[in-house]
Amino acid sequence: MPPTAHPPTPAPTNTQGVDERISAALAPYADAVSGTIFHSVPVGGTEFPLIVGWLIVAALVFTLAFRGIQLWGFVHAIAVVRGRYSNPAMPGEVTPFQALTTAVSGTVGLGNIAGVAVAVSVGGAGATFWMVVAGLLGMASKFTEVTLGVMYRKVDPVTGVVAGGPMRYLRTGLAERGWPVLGRVLAVFFAVCCVGGSLGGGNMFQANQSFQQVVGVTGGADSVLAGRGWVFGLLLAAVVGMVILGGIRSIARVTEAVVPFMALTYVGAGLVVLGLHADQLAGAAAQVVLGAFSAEGVAGGVLGAMVQGFKRAAFSNEAGVGSAAIAHSAVQTDQPVSQGFAALLEPFIDTVVICTVTALVIIVTGHVDAGGLTAAAGDARGVALTSAAFASAAWWFPYVLALAVVLFAFSTMVTWAYYGLQAWSYLLGDHAATGLVFKLLFLACVVAGASMDLGPVIDFSDAMIFAMALANIVGLYFLLPVVRDALQRYQRALRKG
Repeated sequence: MPPTAHPPTPAPTNTQGVDERISAALAPYADAVSGTIFHSVPVGGTEFPLIVGWLIVAALVFTLAFRGIQLWGFVHAIAVVRGRYSNPAMPGEVTPFQALTTAVSGTVGLGNIAGVAVAVSVGGAGATFWMVVAGLLGMASKFTEVTLGVMYRKVDPVTGVVAGGPMRYLRTGLAERGWPVLGRVLAVFFAVCCVGGSLGGGNMFQANQSFQQVVGVTGGADSVLAGRGWVFGLLLAAVVGMVILGGIRSIARVTEAVVPFMALTYVGAGLVVLGLHADQLAGAAAQVVLGAFSAEGVAGGVLGAMVQGFKRAAFSNEAGVGSAAIAHSAVQTDQPVSQGFAALLEPFIDTVVICTVTALVIIVTGHVDAGGLTAAAGDARGVALTSAAFASAAWWFPYVLALAVVLFAFSTMVTWAYYGLQAWSYLLGDHAATGLVFKLLFLACVVAGASMDLGPVIDFSDAMIFAMALANIVGLYFLLPVVRDALQRYQRALRKG
């Protein structure tokens, strides 16, 4: 979820609305934080955010450290998710499949639709190739952080409630390695950023974009909801509230049903479009490969296509950010490595499958080629470009797209509510009262996000999400030997049956 550029915010006046006043007050701070986290350097004629390099390099390191685990461990990962190694009697709150769907719901969102459109618009069809490469690399990062998340989680012996995530393994794991102060500092930094990210990018942004999409398909300016974002926000908050007030078990039950449905709905619609343009698939594949290694007409050439693909993959699947480790920590298992295997499927589902389908739909319908946007794209950009590509196959496909956006947003919100609550509890204590305060605050932000224009707030929260990776990856490097040892023990146990 990269930050959205906003024009300079004017000085507040007496005629400004509440949201404009908030934006004006927060803009300087949000711009400073966002500019720092997403600081870019010119690479081959295009701007490359250093945070993306931080994530991609880590993914490459973990891929090499575990000998391409995303390839040789893929079949075993599917077996784990199917429950072959599950035991409901083990400590934890959710099944491996529920943990996977919960984590996937936190990453699959508008970035898979609008973000991919931006990537191929700027980087051409070749950005798709590099997006897939980065997604495959990110599978190793997910394995590493989720294994640690389960390994260092805390399970209440009475209630069975789990408290887990990077803040737990950063503090305890680094203390075990002889770095207690660093571990505590990184854990607090991660938790603070996680709370900020959950309220903004994981909540307000999702509510705002889903509202805009619903208004668009119900008449635009003539829609009954036009100018009534607060009504949509209240309805959405009520639905979200019914889910999150029940805790991770309730969230997991919902995501277990919603994630497969929304993924199959969106991917199915995409496959229909691809089927209708079956004669164009070979040409589209050629455009992807050609653009990946020549990228004629794309700003920055090959490097430009690579940068855009890497950015979209990193911003979409959040491998290395550490958020997924929070969801997976609640799994019912006494084998942390097994859930690490399950987690490596996330970037594959999010990036290699869903993002690739979006990109191919835009390419086969003639809106993008190896050189970037074509005349068929017109003025459409972002989600409008994806919508136009779907609409070229059937007039009603934008409605399917709108449904997908709302479901993606909803599932992202309920999952990030859990992420934020875990971080909030780590900072303020795991008490019913503090948990209720956070949940009410989260629901209030749902209404605010749907009814207000808070660009700088969203930019700030986006930066908070990726600032989590600064602390998380440092911890992963320190704890890499721990994961390697655990993997070796796990493999020996598997060989013994």
